[in-house]
Amino acid sequence: RSLSGRLGRPAARLSLAAVLILTIVGDILGNALVIAAVLRNRKLRNAGNIFVVSLSVADLVVAVYPYPLILTAIFHNEWTMGHIHCQVSGFFMGLSVIGSIFNITAIAINRYCYICHSLRYDKLFNLKNTCGYLCLTWLLTLVAIVPNFFVGSLQYDRRIYSCTFAQTASMSYTIVVVVVHFILPLAVVTFCYLRIWILVIQVKHRVRQDGRQKVRVADIRNFLTMFVVFVLFAVCWGPLNFIGLAVSINPSKIIPQIPEWLFVVSYFMAYFNSCLNAVIYGLLNQNFRKEFKRILIALWIPRLLFVDVSKGGTEGMKSKPSPAVTNNNNNQAEVYL
Repeated sequence: RSLSGRLGRPAARLSLAAVLILTIVGDILGNALVIAAVLRNRKLRNAGNIFVVSLSVADLVVAVYPYPLILTAIFHNEWTMGHIHCQVSGFFMGLSVIGSIFNITAIAINRYCYICHSLRYDKLFNLKNTCGYLCLTWLLTLVAIVPNFFVGSLQYDRRIYSCTFAQTASMSYTIVVVVVHFILPLAVVTFCYLRIWILVIQVKHRVRQDGRQKVRVADIRNFLTMFVVFVLFAVCWGPLNFIGLAVSINPSKIIPQIPEWLFVVSYFMAYFNSCLNAVIYGLLNQNFRKEFKRILIALWIPRLLFVDVSKGGTEGMKSKPSPAVTNNNNNQAEVYL
């Protein structure tokens, strides 16, 4: 039988609904924890974490509107919310996806400037400039979404019960979307993190030679946290984007060869990514993990929710300039991440 027939079965739809419910709950709770952690802990409020909060907001967007509508469509086995909700749902879906990749790109550029151009970091990422970069990130996100309304690419897809970007609406536009919204940002992020890795390796090699100074483990973990966020985004969204690219290049040949189950799995993998970032922060970043615990404990004692934790350290970026590599007369090497 066709996949659409199998997906119409209650058991199959229940499985999709279960995955989406898990994603919604994890998305809301996890990203709310991230935002609360940064707001409560004064030392977590820095230029780098402004983009982390912005990324959490981008992830939250889909959990509060498009995902619940998709869940409703799964339960009804069709879209029952009308054309307007379909267009708005597709708009917010795009806002979240493009906002996420652009914020991940901004985070990578921020880390790159902090580590590789540390002497100019305070000037590049002062409060005024950082707010400007943040506004620019979301402005570019909006500009990237608007063409969808002219191309008519926001459509309901019965295979995934979603109003989303239709890869077959315009082949040339699909290529532009994949390149500009996925491949190009990932290329920028890869460049930034590759330069950081090269710098860390050079420093560690220099350290082994003189045996004087060690690279701080906490700093490496902070950089590793955001690197893993980037990798997971690429893994979760990669299949869907490469399917779209393949379809747009040769639709008559490629479309019949792509199993519908693969298309559905790639979409729900992409949906699931929105709840993963907070988990990564909790697993890899000690200070976020500690703040998460404080918040969860405070839920049992409400008055603690309004306590500003400022004594705890942070693995986030410091406000003062820190040289990426410092060599002095004693051949000491040091890197701050």
